[in-house]
Amino acid sequence: MKRKITPRLRAKIRIRKKIKGTPERPRLTVYRSLKHIYAQLVDDTNGRTIITASTLSKEIQDDLKNAKGKVERGKLVGTLIAKKAAEKNITTVVFDRNGYRYHGRVQAVAEGAREGGLKF
Repeated sequence: MKRKITPRLRAKIRIRKKIKGTPERPRLTVYRSLKHIYAQLVDDTNGRTIITASTLSKEIQDDLKNAKGKVERGKLVGTLIAKKAAEKNITTVVFDRNGYRYHGRVQAVAEGAREGGLKF
């Protein structure tokens, strides 16, 4: 059976050919489902996930209740991952939009991470 590759997956493959995360400069990857948004810092040389943050994280549950809409929630996830990265002395990352357009929630995560102190 032949599987249909969606345009997002095609874009994801194209992006991942160019982007690699290292221990000094990990890859900040974003995944969005219909309800939640997830972000993680990945070290591709060792194949390890360093830090994760999502709308399910316990640290930001109180802030999420006050947030209006998914875009604001994405921004909170971005600031959380930047805060966790600062604790591990990570200042620069490579942004991987995972085939999604740089728009809406994905852009909000990136802006939140930049406001939190990450450079990319």
